[in-house]
Amino acid sequence: MSEHKRLILVTGASSGIGEAIAERLLSCNYEVVGVGRKATCKLQGWPGFHYERLDLNDLKHLPENLKTLIKSYPEIDGLVCNAGRGQFGSLEEFSYKQIDDLVSLNLTSQIYLTRSFMPLLKRLKRGDIVFMGSEAALNGGRKGAVYSATKFALRGFAQALRDEVSKAGIRVSIINPGMVKTPFFDVVSFEPGDNEANYILPSDVAEAVELVLSSRTGIVFDEINLSPLKKLIQFKGD
Repeated sequence: MSEHKRLILVTGASSGIGEAIAERLLSCNYEVVGVGRKATCKLQGWPGFHYERLDLNDLKHLPENLKTLIKSYPEIDGLVCNAGRGQFGSLEEFSYKQIDDLVSLNLTSQIYLTRSFMPLLKRLKRGDIVFMGSEAALNGGRKGAVYSATKFALRGFAQALRDEVSKAGIRVSIINPGMVKTPFFDVVSFEPGDNEANYILPSDVAEAVELVLSSRTGIVFDEINLSPLKKLIQFKGD
């Protein structure tokens, strides 16, 4: 890690993977600005943690809200773009609004966020941007067309951006986890198997994020793919 105490923005920090990432970074002596839609976050009160309530899906107001956030925390030199959600089903099961909402949160808001912070990171001449991809960014699956489209696009954005900003000292990485044992699966029709080799833990993803952020500044982890040792999907009600 660099000598100065880094301030990292983590989106989706109020639960699941984002919460685990924020907790891991705090334990490794980072300061964290956590962003989430919930009114409160269980990490509030931790030394070095700052919580900001923000709806990334509100694209109309997002640029102005991000401008305000940057003014409040001009020392941020790392983004962990973790916020997102899953929705699965045959294409015709999606309403047009559901398609728009999923693309807005999983892709467009990530581009807005990165665009907003880019001038700051370029002025600092350093920084990290870590996107949370998915195994769905590597292989499309049945009933996952819309979700996979958002993650494939995010992966392409990360690849192109990496080449664009490397000369400015900014590193861009994407982490593609398989099935992570979180409330993500509370609202979908399937879940990983019950054996600990069938799923990834949020702490596993958090460890990968910290590895990316703490690595020597002269290198970049282009992609990290995390998979359960024994992949098993079980459908609810079977």
